[in-house]
Amino acid sequence: MNKTYLKRKNAFRFKRFANKSYSAYNSMHKVVSIGVLSFATLTCAAQKEAVAQGKDTIKINQIADKNLDEVVIWASADEPVNQVAKIITTITREEIGRLRPQSIQDLLSYAASVDIQTRGSHGVQADVSIRGGSFDQSAILLNGINISNPQTGHYSFDIPINISDIERIEILHSPSAIVYGASAFSGGINIITKKNIDKELSAKVEGGSYGLFAGEIGGAYRIKNVDNRLSMGYKQSDGYIENSDYRIFNLLYGSRVNLKENKIDIQLGYNKKNYGANTFYSAAYPNQYDNTSSVLTSVKGEFGSKLKFLPSIYWNRHYDRFELIKNSGKSNNHRSDVLGSNLNMQYHSKLGLTNFGLELRNESILSNVLGLMMSSPIGDYTKKDNRLNLSYMLQHNIKYKGFTMAMGVLGFENTAFKQAFKLYPSLSVDYKINNNINVFSSYSQSSRLPTFTDLYYTTKTHIGNTDLKQEESESVELGSKYRNRYFLSYVSGFWLGGKNMIDWVKKNPDDKWESKNITQISKFGLEVGVKLFLNEIISSLKYPTTLKIDYSRMHQEVIKNEYISNYALNYLRDKLTAQLYLPLYKDKLSTTVSFRYQKRMGQYLKYEDLKPAQKEDYPAFTTMDISINYNLKNFNIYCNMNNIFNTKYFDLGNVPQPGFWLIGGVSINL
Repeated sequence: MNKTYLKRKNAFRFKRFANKSYSAYNSMHKVVSIGVLSFATLTCAAQKEAVAQGKDTIKINQIADKNLDEVVIWASADEPVNQVAKIITTITREEIGRLRPQSIQDLLSYAASVDIQTRGSHGVQADVSIRGGSFDQSAILLNGINISNPQTGHYSFDIPINISDIERIEILHSPSAIVYGASAFSGGINIITKKNIDKELSAKVEGGSYGLFAGEIGGAYRIKNVDNRLSMGYKQSDGYIENSDYRIFNLLYGSRVNLKENKIDIQLGYNKKNYGANTFYSAAYPNQYDNTSSVLTSVKGEFGSKLKFLPSIYWNRHYDRFELIKNSGKSNNHRSDVLGSNLNMQYHSKLGLTNFGLELRNESILSNVLGLMMSSPIGDYTKKDNRLNLSYMLQHNIKYKGFTMAMGVLGFENTAFKQAFKLYPSLSVDYKINNNINVFSSYSQSSRLPTFTDLYYTTKTHIGNTDLKQEESESVELGSKYRNRYFLSYVSGFWLGGKNMIDWVKKNPDDKWESKNITQISKFGLEVGVKLFLNEIISSLKYPTTLKIDYSRMHQEVIKNEYISNYALNYLRDKLTAQLYLPLYKDKLSTTVSFRYQKRMGQYLKYEDLKPAQKEDYPAFTTMDISINYNLKNFNIYCNMNNIFNTKYFDLGNVPQPGFWLIGGVSINL
């Protein structure tokens, strides 16, 4: 029987745990006591063995996920920093390998309560939101480093990462200031890359419809106590409609220096995109064009044992050159920079785990459109702005028998806003009734600063507002999970109330859109899901076969609003996803069938012949994708058939999405 290795520690609470990389939030030095496990967190057990680093190890028999009894997700190799009884969606490396996606957004589209409003294809651009929030209200992190774009959330996924780099993706639902910081207004997404690989060489090449070509190459090598990983990827397409072509390049280097029980992580990445932006921001202009690039670097450390220090420093820079009319000679030019440092300290005692954190984050922009006028231009830039965020975090975690409780508070202030220093508390409780049932509840508050676009974007149709206040929210959640050898299930209900909500509004149809703090939001939602282990239910199925079904429904209303709203009432009311993983021939040939149904509330202004016609409701739609994989030793041959019924649909009004798209590829891993 295969074996899994887990580090020996008295506080370790993995019970009947399958062999997966469940050390979620390890990169963030946060811990999560999962209230709900959904999506790929609950993958089947016929995987490669996982190894947790450390001097002392114990062997635990590999047991299928059907026996998953309790999961406490650790902040580091030793202990938790934070415990949050909320829904955590984890997409694992194994599931990524089965789906063979073209982008991170493709993976997120099948996660419950995650709304992907796509422009273009294959990761060109997408607005990602959680539980009805806007695309500016979700914190985006790479290995625990916040890379959210202060200019606009449209660019938060300009990330220098290749699909082959990803170990897993963690999605934390609901406001999460304690975990992700003040920017996690509606939740957060943390992308974790592969680490601790002694030696590896991988490559893949793909081709498909609409002139698609893509290739990746990467490798990992250990030199004494230093793990190194380097990857490079490129993809291009002629586009599925006119002016939807793209060219995307990614380069990422990661290094881990192992110093006995201490470690230092370094990452450096570069992303470059050029793409036709047909009707992206206005249906009256089909020849829009965007050219973006981004650079990021960070250094993180982990030192100590009983008293642990977790420092990090990071810098992100993003360039954007947008042309409303391609090759017109006129463009909007922006350069945004984020420079930050973070220090977390953990102390273990008989009373539990105490965590204190301090973060300093400076956000700045140079532009010819956004910001305050400069006395002397710098190249193409005539405007600028700068702001400094300072946040403090204090939390204490307690465990007693079946109870796990975490209490904390986040303090936040910003130099650019007149609001006084504010505190955002949180409380989460998880109770294990027996080996099959857990119940959990949480309360939290969070906030979001206006983006530079909210503050300054002024055109013939829009007026920015430099007097905007930061948004604030509070949320309550109650849920339960149940597990046995045949299935895993969860249910969760939540409420979120928001005030000082930022929206683009106008009183009359002929007025300009203005950004204002006028909207109050109240949201009620329900999330349910089940994962069936069909090979346990049907004895004739010899290999792990699973069926996952997730459904979310939400109702949202704007309180005391007399304005015409551009965003507030545009939300995903219903989302139903189902994924069937079915081995066809031993463990070599398999298929994954993915189904998605969505119904969006709100209206959009339909354009005909590049002119506004009438308002229409967003129609519901369904899509189905099929992925087929054949494994032969170190080789994998695969075929993806996306949108097999050629469904005509859109996530954003007047921005059509691709129809049927055939993709084939070959990968090698040595």
